[in-house]
This record gives sequence, structure tokens and C-alpha cells, in this order.
Amino acid sequence: MQVPFERIVQDYGLNVLRVCRALLDEHRAQDAWSETFLSALKAYPQLAEDANVLAWLVRIARNKAIDELRKNKPEILDDHQQWDHADSQSHLGSELENLQLWQEVGRLPEKQRLVVGYRYLGGLSYTQIAQIVSGTEVAARRAGSDGIKNLRRMLGDDTLWQEQS
Repeated sequence: MQVPFERIVQDYGLNVLRVCRALLDEHRAQDAWSETFLSALKAYPQLAEDANVLAWLVRIARNKAIDELRKNKPEILDDHQQWDHADSQSHLGSELENLQLWQEVGRLPEKQRLVVGYRYLGGLSYTQIAQIVSGTEVAARRAGSDGIKNLRRMLGDDTLWQEQS
């Protein structure tokens, strides 16, 4: 028997918002959050009972955030008249960097991708991640470490994501 959808929103709403905020500004992150749960509500009755709900929601949120970026890219470029030129370039640059980061995360091996997403976007502990991905805490830590190392190599950034405690 599936959990009531309201409970899903309560349990995972903050995690979904973090994913949206990783790619978007506050206002558009709120829009993507809403769109994520509207889509999820429609698809929830067909979701398998043993499905990983958080992973499912994170994937929807990521896709909605990317859709929001694509949909509003002209708006970002048109709105630069309202900001200082430097501010608009910084804002656009930040969003493009986030999109590039997501693309690189998508290229990681599956376990590394899941652990990095759950840890740094979902804010989950390695113990929680191990339960979700059916492994040990040590294996989750290793996959996260390897994932960050691979992202640093792909992006040429030695300071990417300092470890959270």
C-alpha cells in the first residue's frame, strides 16, 4: 500500500527544493519545486511500491529545473537591462555553471551519481544513502569520494564541494 502523497511532500519537500535551488534562483526554484510535485502527483499512482521515492523525485526535480532554465533562458538574457551588466553576467554564468555541473554529474557511474546527488543535493547522511542504494556506509562514502574526485577532474576544479560533516 502506498503512502499518502501528502506524506511524500512532507518527507521529501526540502530535498526537492535543494535540488531546484542548486540550479535556479529562489523564485524559479519555487516554480520548479511546484512543477516537480504536480508531475509526481500525476505519476504517483503508477509508481512501484518498492520504488525509491527520493531518487524518483530528485530525477523529476532535476528535469523540471533544467526545463525551467531552458524555458527562461531568453528571459534571463532580456532581464539584463534591469541589473547591472556585471550582475546579469554573474547570474547567467552561475546558472550555466550549475547546468554544466549537472551534465557532468549525469556522466558519473550510477552509484557515484546517486551518492553525490543524495549527499550534496539531498543532504542525506552516508548511513541513509547506504540504505537507499542497498550497500554499506563505507561503500557509500567511497562512491561519494570517487564521484567528487571524478567531477573535479572533469571540471578542472580542485575546490569543488568541500565535504559536509
